[in-house]
Amino acid sequence: MNPRRILGIDPGLRRTGWGVLDAQDNRLSHIANGAIMPPTDLPMATRLEILHRELCAIIRTHTPDASAIEAVFVHKNPESALKLGQARGVAMVALAQCGLDVAEYAANAIKKAVVGVGHANKDQVGLMVRTLLPGAQPENADAADALAVAICHAHHRESAARIAAGVVS
Repeated sequence: MNPRRILGIDPGLRRTGWGVLDAQDNRLSHIANGAIMPPTDLPMATRLEILHRELCAIIRTHTPDASAIEAVFVHKNPESALKLGQARGVAMVALAQCGLDVAEYAANAIKKAVVGVGHANKDQVGLMVRTLLPGAQPENADAADALAVAICHAHHRESAARIAAGVVS
């Protein structure tokens, strides 16, 4: 299988984490990561525009072949859920505008793919991201979570390719 560059997104309005890795077969290589943090004192529309613009710049810089994003989860606070949904929607539009297919993974599926259990905490996710991607030093938990999204997509992509090829072990 040819190497693929994967962009993972952990959406949020205060901080949207992003992470880029290369995946070839079962080998993963860290490329870059970070977080987009629109100033909280700006109007909502401006913050969303900054998120869109920054994601498009990351895509232009790192030229991913594939993208993945954390799926929506039920939130206790409706206002927080709405803001998360807006940020997630903007991220998905940016990815689609740049010609990327967008895979979606539930938080538990991401944690299970990276840590081995679906209810891992952020510290465990960060530790495993650094273990699976030598040299990766995510600047914060959001960047680590975004790399975890990309790792999850790489694992699911590889598994699907092996099943399609009839190589199941």
